[in-house]
Amino acid sequence: MTKLVTRIHELRKGANMQQADLAALVGVRRETIGNLENGKYNLSLKLAMDIARVFNKPVEEVFCFVEEDDDGE
Repeated sequence: MTKLVTRIHELRKGANMQQADLAALVGVRRETIGNLENGKYNLSLKLAMDIARVFNKPVEEVFCFVEEDDDGE
């Protein structure tokens, strides 16, 4: 199984930014950012691009997919 991994939390903290700040910049609710950081939300390509743009990073540096074992590890 493939899992989406995100660096949003790390990048946001490095920019001294709150979830609400990032949410306002990309036009979503704060809860959406929290859910993204916790792996509970699969985002659209547009939102991924918008978030990457905020941090001036290629989307591949903010998001990536990793393979999980069948038992969830």
